[in-house]
Amino acid sequence: MRSPPVSGTGRPDIDKYQYLLLMLGCLAITAPLEAFGSGVYRQPRRTAAAIIPVAVVFVVWDLLAVLAEVWDYNPRYITGLHIWVFPIEELMFFIVIPLCALLTFSAVSTILGFLAKHRSRREVNR
Repeated sequence: MRSPPVSGTGRPDIDKYQYLLLMLGCLAITAPLEAFGSGVYRQPRRTAAAIIPVAVVFVVWDLLAVLAEVWDYNPRYITGLHIWVFPIEELMFFIVIPLCALLTFSAVSTILGFLAKHRSRREVNR
């Protein structure tokens, strides 16, 4: 097992893992929203149908921008693992962020629906 890269201070350099850790953090923060009964993880086909078309558009966009040298990825903040021209973190971004958005939207919708139902029951009982 290789030791982690070391910065000029002699401490392990975690900068290379920042983008990856950010994606994992986003998942960790929004994953519990599934507990509100949104069903995002229980409906993988529906979830994929919502995420994949958007991911494809942004992968093509990124590819064109990278090939045209409009932008690239700072090697200081990525692990160095690539699939073709894309850092693995960038591809994760196109899946993780829409998934987090779906989880958040579904949880908020579920909570608002519950509150509206509870409010209308309370008004009927007056």
